[in-house]
Amino acid sequence: MKHLIVGGIEMPALGLGTWPLSGEICRDVVRAALESGWTHVDTAAMYDNEKDVGAGLRAAGQPRDSYFLTTKVWHDSLDPEKMLKSCEHSLDRLGLDHLDLFLIHWPNPRVPMKEQMEALTELRERGWTRAIGVSNFTAAMVREAQDLAGGRLAVNQVEYHPFLSQETVRGALENAGMALTAYSPIAKGRVTEPQALRDIGKRHGKSEVQVALRWLVQQDNVAAIPKTANPGRLAENAAIFDFELTDDEMATIGGLARPDGRGIDPDFAPDWD
Repeated sequence: MKHLIVGGIEMPALGLGTWPLSGEICRDVVRAALESGWTHVDTAAMYDNEKDVGAGLRAAGQPRDSYFLTTKVWHDSLDPEKMLKSCEHSLDRLGLDHLDLFLIHWPNPRVPMKEQMEALTELRERGWTRAIGVSNFTAAMVREAQDLAGGRLAVNQVEYHPFLSQETVRGALENAGMALTAYSPIAKGRVTEPQALRDIGKRHGKSEVQVALRWLVQQDNVAAIPKTANPGRLAENAAIFDFELTDDEMATIGGLARPDGRGIDPDFAPDWD
């Protein structure tokens, strides 16, 4: 398993996304993931599944220092006191005494960025989380936030897959000394459609999904968090570290990006206008 160094700690380059899983399905897939060797799980307060994720972690019975847990604070709780409370409630729901990574889920221009960064860094100083970061931040927001955080931000989690170029954001993250975690890394299954991914997969004896995930984690400072509700898919999604894409193949996959490649529902994102 490849690891990235984020905020001075190791983060597995492949993690289990849990949106929108809940209940027994969520508990079972988290347990199965840890039992089968996965060591990175991603959740969020907004997902309303932190209790289920925590139950799955406990059911797996793995030592706390053997896995990496990320959760996030929603955009309506970015006032400093609310952020502290959100983190405290997340820890309670997960049944943990600390997080590995705590992220601002969506930017909120109604709360001064300086106050947001001060609250994040306080959580790290309190030991409630080992690393801090953001999600869905633009390149300009990354530059501002990292400057205000004194270089302490470790990650920006954004939608990233072969159909969506994140070149501008990646450049900003590289300059800021931050990693990118790709959510929706298989574009809700759309990576099975292009013939180019099919052909590359045939050359390596891999599926289109495995090729897309390999393309992501083969990039410098990029992690991916594919979601699955089927424990049977965990082994397939994890089997991406026994082959390597050529430079030409990497370029071919990157060339699939298009202006309308974003898959997230625009109605889901907060509207601050």
